[in-house]
Amino acid sequence: MTDWEWTLGGREGDRDPIWSDANVLDPSRVLLTDKVAIVTGGAQGIGAATAVALARFGADLAICDREADDMARTAAAVEALGRRCLSGVFDVRHPEPRAAWLDEVGEAYGRVDVLVNNAGGTFNSPFADISLKGEAALVAENFTQVTGFIRACIPLMSGGGSIINVTSIEAHRAGPGFSIYSAMKAAQANLSMSLSLELAPAGIRVNCIAPDMIPTEGERLLGDQSTDDQSGLAPQPWLETGSVHDCAAAAVYLAGDMSRFVTGTTIHVDGGNMAAAGWKRRTAGRSPT
Repeated sequence: MTDWEWTLGGREGDRDPIWSDANVLDPSRVLLTDKVAIVTGGAQGIGAATAVALARFGADLAICDREADDMARTAAAVEALGRRCLSGVFDVRHPEPRAAWLDEVGEAYGRVDVLVNNAGGTFNSPFADISLKGEAALVAENFTQVTGFIRACIPLMSGGGSIINVTSIEAHRAGPGFSIYSAMKAAQANLSMSLSLELAPAGIRVNCIAPDMIPTEGERLLGDQSTDDQSGLAPQPWLETGSVHDCAAAAVYLAGDMSRFVTGTTIHVDGGNMAAAGWKRRTAGRSPT
């Protein structure tokens, strides 16, 4: 006769972690009720979809972007769900308006629970043709504004929180024609790992979402930059095209208690492209190429 006996209930059963764990899953753990979330680049694309999704799950929002009209549409969608939304129209690369707006967020909400660093941008150019001014703009837009938001939000996360950095599949592979952008997204990914360790004692988790093949307004502005003949090959292994809502779903997961033990990692929202590593699914026939 052993000292332990597994039962479905009672004192002995309570000793089994399956039944006694205080973090046992419950549908309510998905909700973000009354959390305060910042989403940068909230006017369009992934940022807008993420802001509205967080609101649907119960969060109040603070969003910022340069595009005032589109951001007003996002804010209206959030408020239509019965959640608050504080908007800021400014260029995230500039420290002064960024700091002033974050002061407004702190005054309005008193804290921040979730920071989604979604703002970013790029242009196609060979590395040798990028001017020093162009390079500085890419670094500011895809890295230093992210560190600025994180540094300012840490004091507002005194009760813990979740930082979500939207990077790219290009953070993990080559990006010819987008070399500085890719390097800065890789820097974000490494920063996230380092900060996940630094900020763990404060109860702040830091993770990344790395999209690929997600149709957005920004992607359409870049146009078709492919130089390879992809006829007869699917853009990703998964049978369906990705959506901004797929990225928003990953953000909702990382923002809430369902991911309480997840930090320092990247969720690849790419239809399997990172795993494929160059393999393409034929749209006709069986053999991969």
